[in-house]
Amino acid sequence: MPTSRAAVLRAKGGPFAIEDVRIEEPRPTEVLVRVVATGLCHTDLLARDQVMPPGPPAVLGHEGSGVVEAVGAGVRSVAVGDPVVLAPASCGRCVNCLGAHPMQCRTFLGLNLRGRRPDGSTAYRGADGTELGGHFFGQSSFSGLVVADERCVVRVRPDAPLELLGPLGCGLQTGAGAVFNVLKPRPAGSIAVFGAGAVGLAAVMAAAVAGCRDIVVVDLHPGRLALAAELGATAGFDAADDDLVKQITEATGGGVDHAVDAVGLPQTVRNAVDVLHVGGSAAVVGSAGTGREVSLDISRLFGRTVTGVVEGDSVPGILIPQLVDLFLAGRFPLDKLITRYGLAQVNEAAADAAAGRVVKPVLTH
Repeated sequence: MPTSRAAVLRAKGGPFAIEDVRIEEPRPTEVLVRVVATGLCHTDLLARDQVMPPGPPAVLGHEGSGVVEAVGAGVRSVAVGDPVVLAPASCGRCVNCLGAHPMQCRTFLGLNLRGRRPDGSTAYRGADGTELGGHFFGQSSFSGLVVADERCVVRVRPDAPLELLGPLGCGLQTGAGAVFNVLKPRPAGSIAVFGAGAVGLAAVMAAAVAGCRDIVVVDLHPGRLALAAELGATAGFDAADDDLVKQITEATGGGVDHAVDAVGLPQTVRNAVDVLHVGGSAAVVGSAGTGREVSLDISRLFGRTVTGVVEGDSVPGILIPQLVDLFLAGRFPLDKLITRYGLAQVNEAAADAAAGRVVKPVLTH
């Protein structure tokens, strides 16, 4: 079994411990990937704090990019040496997967959050041979080597900088996909984005690519609003303002065509609906946790659409290469969101992300 350095969660709340872990060779439909870099996402912190599974001991991480080291006998889509980005797992057999909506896979939660393969096994073990939870969102990329199902592995062009691409597998795919795949704004349309983290800023960049004339961004951090303006936002508002909806409605001539809620709090969902024109649509892509309820004015729903979106409702093998092309063409500058850390700095990166000091930490292996 190959050995790799990894950040291992040993107890609820952390810290992550840097350890040697042992990795199984890939099974017939699996791929072994040497991870170059991985984004650290809010979802990793939710799992660390046991707001969501899997429980410790486990290897987390779900925004990996790297190079294929070995392939199982049945793998056909990638070969040894291919540069790849890793994406969430899906079954490929349910009606949603077969209908080109794999991020709505009917077994999505079990495949991505259980910490095990579908048969209950794990490819990850500690140095002493004890099992570790793994396969987090189909990968567990806080390890320098990962075993992923072929469906989780997306080949990208060889001139792409792998050390920057990991966040395309989750956060950036989520924000961009919500715009491109779900809202589909018309040229010269308008959009409001609530939350200027990595997901929200990906939505801003996608809206700029789509040709939106008005791109309104709402956040608590002035620095993030300034970054949003650099990425294409045309107006920024303080999320703490009491008359926020009124301000946005007046600034956009009566409301916006579309809205993205990248926060997922009851009030941000409400605001995303309340700023819509008749005929408008809102995509809820953020979540502040389960058990929360949203109160809406029923009259604001008539002629409007609200959709909950998972991972941008994307087909990763299609959207991720498209985003890479846009990045290399200078139209999706994801590098402006990224702050790099070594794997050994994972706890520092987590603290910086939680405090809002950085937008998207990326750990290099």
